[in-house]
Amino acid sequence: MRKLSDELLIESYYKARELNLSPEFIHLIETEIHRRSLFNKMKISS
Repeated sequence: MRKLSDELLIESYYKARELNLSPEFIHLIETEIHRRSLFNKMKISS
């Protein structure tokens, strides 16, 4: 995950949620987003 660009990581997160992938995988992405402090760059979803 560290090799992904910030933009690709965020896109991967949204796609994983859209495809309803495993919660463990989504959690891994969320952990990396948090590590990079990217939550402020993400679109707010309702």
